[in-house]
Amino acid sequence: MRIILNWAASCGGCDVSLLDSELALNVAQSSEVLYWPVALDFKRNDLEAIEDGSVDIGIINGGIRTSEQEEEAKIAREKCKILVAFGSCACFGGIPGLANQYDRESIINRAYDELAVSLIGEKIFPQPSCNVNGLCLTLPEFYDRVKPLDEVVEVDYYVPGCPPSTSTIEEFLATVGNRPEKKYFASDKSLCHECKRNATKSSNRVKDLHRPHEVVAEDVCLLEQGLVCLGFATRGGCGARCINVNMPCRGCYGKLPKMTDSGDAITTIASVAGVGEDYTPPPNIFQVLNAVKDPVGIFYMFSLPKSAFGKYVGEEDV
Repeated sequence: MRIILNWAASCGGCDVSLLDSELALNVAQSSEVLYWPVALDFKRNDLEAIEDGSVDIGIINGGIRTSEQEEEAKIAREKCKILVAFGSCACFGGIPGLANQYDRESIINRAYDELAVSLIGEKIFPQPSCNVNGLCLTLPEFYDRVKPLDEVVEVDYYVPGCPPSTSTIEEFLATVGNRPEKKYFASDKSLCHECKRNATKSSNRVKDLHRPHEVVAEDVCLLEQGLVCLGFATRGGCGARCINVNMPCRGCYGKLPKMTDSGDAITTIASVAGVGEDYTPPPNIFQVLNAVKDPVGIFYMFSLPKSAFGKYVGEEDV
């Protein structure tokens, strides 16, 4: 089997998750890895030199933030029979996609002007090209928004997770060479179905909402303890890793198939949560959201670019 792996706007955790899987290492040892720049000394021209259509599987993690990342994704698509969006960033835009709350100019101004990192007191901003001593130097273009992989190339399979769990990786690797009908390597049921705390639910409402550091979590349903856990609105398949260590689910395996948008979870939380001693359902939705300090960061932590409004909305659009 001939394989290439590449990363775009990501942290490298997805590559580490592959190294954590014994099956992944066995596959790598028995296959021909033609390109994997995070692990070995490969260059762009090594990718370009591969014959089109000659690679069995291409695995890309990370969203698309720059022109260079889009170009490499398109080259990989030409080389590969099967192309896989690996990890939440490739599937939905991921945590880098939270930057879509702002446009490109706002981000660049924040980094190179407001934070006072300019050289020798001058306001120096990165440019796609500039001339230095008669030479034209270039940088990749910084796009206005982060895009999931399938916005720039056709994707054959999706392996979600931040990073994908070992069990998800091994299910994918054990079957993908046979081109399974399954396109999305996660459960169609919610994470609650595989969470051991599901059996501890005793009511359908939550009196108060808290941030994780404000509660010493017990071994019962985190949502009932007032922690905003999105397991009810997230595909299963991860083994409830975060919940098992008392951290609420943030949705890295993606929304359930029949949900319109990841933000639909907001209405569910609003329908069961009330702040204060007196609870008269349904509560005022703004009262509930005021208790959630970062609604976008919680309900769209991994999926903002894939959401119904996954781009910056300026005053001219309102």
